[in-house]
Amino acid sequence: MTGAPEIARHVVLEGRVQGVGFRWHTRAEARAIGVRGWVRNCDDGSVEAHLEGHPDRVEELLAWLDDGPSGARVDAVDVRTVAPEALPAFEIR
Repeated sequence: MTGAPEIARHVVLEGRVQGVGFRWHTRAEARAIGVRGWVRNCDDGSVEAHLEGHPDRVEELLAWLDDGPSGARVDAVDVRTVAPEALPAFEIR
């Protein structure tokens, strides 16, 4: 891993992303990869996440989010660049 500056991305996922363990699996995947941030369910049925860390690791998690865990169906992914928040870990909110 190079000493690249950390990046952050805000992600909104739509589809069958609630009630399928999406948040739990995202937290496990993020921790395994080494990405910090958070994930939460939204009232409209989407899932929202903040990812931050080394660019390669964030991109790896973004690629995983395109499919999500088994049982999920990701129909749309909206990714925006945001400022890192210097979070200590990855959590479910």
